[in-house]
Amino acid sequence: MVSEFGSGEYAKLARLCQPMAMRFMPTLTEQILARAAGKSQVAPGEIVVIEPDVILSHDNSAAIADIFAQLPHKRVKYPERLAITLDHAAPPPRPKHARNHAKIREFARVQGIKQFYEVGRGICHQVLCEEGIVGPGMTLLGADSHSPHYGWLGAFGAGIGRSEVAALWATGQLWLRVPETLRINLAGSLRRGVTSKDLALALIGELGADGAAYMAVEFAGESLANMTADSRAALTNMMAEMGAKSACMPPDDTTWRWLGDALARARPQDGQQRLELFAANALYPAADAQVAREHTIDLSEVEPLVACPHATDNVLPLSEVAGRRVDVGFIGTCTNGRLEDLAAAAAIVSGRKLRRRLLVIPASSLALRDAAEAGYLTTLLEAGAVIGTPGCGPCMGISMGVLAPGEVCISSANRNFRGRMGEPSAEIYLANPAVVAASCVAGELTHPADL
Repeated sequence: MVSEFGSGEYAKLARLCQPMAMRFMPTLTEQILARAAGKSQVAPGEIVVIEPDVILSHDNSAAIADIFAQLPHKRVKYPERLAITLDHAAPPPRPKHARNHAKIREFARVQGIKQFYEVGRGICHQVLCEEGIVGPGMTLLGADSHSPHYGWLGAFGAGIGRSEVAALWATGQLWLRVPETLRINLAGSLRRGVTSKDLALALIGELGADGAAYMAVEFAGESLANMTADSRAALTNMMAEMGAKSACMPPDDTTWRWLGDALARARPQDGQQRLELFAANALYPAADAQVAREHTIDLSEVEPLVACPHATDNVLPLSEVAGRRVDVGFIGTCTNGRLEDLAAAAAIVSGRKLRRRLLVIPASSLALRDAAEAGYLTTLLEAGAVIGTPGCGPCMGISMGVLAPGEVCISSANRNFRGRMGEPSAEIYLANPAVVAASCVAGELTHPADL
């Protein structure tokens, strides 16, 4: 289904609907935070009290509820702003996880939380985008470190702790320091076989795991227009691995087309009105916005990369590590479990048989359904892959494919810390989904072109 409005019309409407007082503020992040704080402008380093549009939590909602129960507040102040998913231990692997889920369901029922998503719907970051919960110009604070994800929509997303979320449930407000901005200019075009995952690893490898510590990363440059929606989400998501407080990019025709399609599917009754609200709320950075730091990267120089154990900034060209042993591959997570990723993996394994185990877990039920309808799941299954329930899977190391001692995993996930997938002695390499699939076909780290 496609929105009855053209994407160009929404981009034009969004610009016209911007409040005049906000139109000439410095950066996109500062504009969004100023709006959330009810101020005309904010400055880097300033402490502001904001009311976020969305408050996110997932399986950790049970622990947050315990903190909330110690507060004098008996009711959530803005239940309509809460969004809760069951995704990290889904389906629950142990009785304690099942008890947590039951507790969360009861909390959502008692508090009147309508934006509650059950086991199988998918990972919080993918689901909230698909459901139209977050859109351009909005602010989200969430009890998950990869909350910068939402910046690909032109929103502000930041991870916070459980106690902070409990305070938000009680009061609807939270203070934070306005981050300084790191502008990353994208020049040129990615070569065939190179993805935004490789771009993210290139940036993390060059700038370091703390290269954007408590900064707002804002992407700019004409090259953004050539990036797909799925690839943009992977890019902002991975900025959490560079220490960023948030990451964002201005909405454009690609953003509006994706939102139009998503809202038509998820909200047939009010999708059009929601899209118009997003258009009215959208904000854009001023051309002469002042930033703390600026970095330019030529996309044509990026090659397939691998983050080696046990750090995300331990990045090497795939060509330098090719041939290393692989025991298992994992394609999924909030970084690379979308339809585009599943399509890339299916294209690699088509007509081939896997030499190593390959676990594929779509980021959401919609990604699962679309991949099934496109035939990607059949292709993956015929090659010998295993398909899992939409959710985080083994990324947290608690279920659905954790590693054994000494095993080597090639993963499309976002983190490769020691013990991340459940076993401290295992090794995790990070790469784009096509490289993961190719490596499982070859039985060793392999460039897809070398198959």
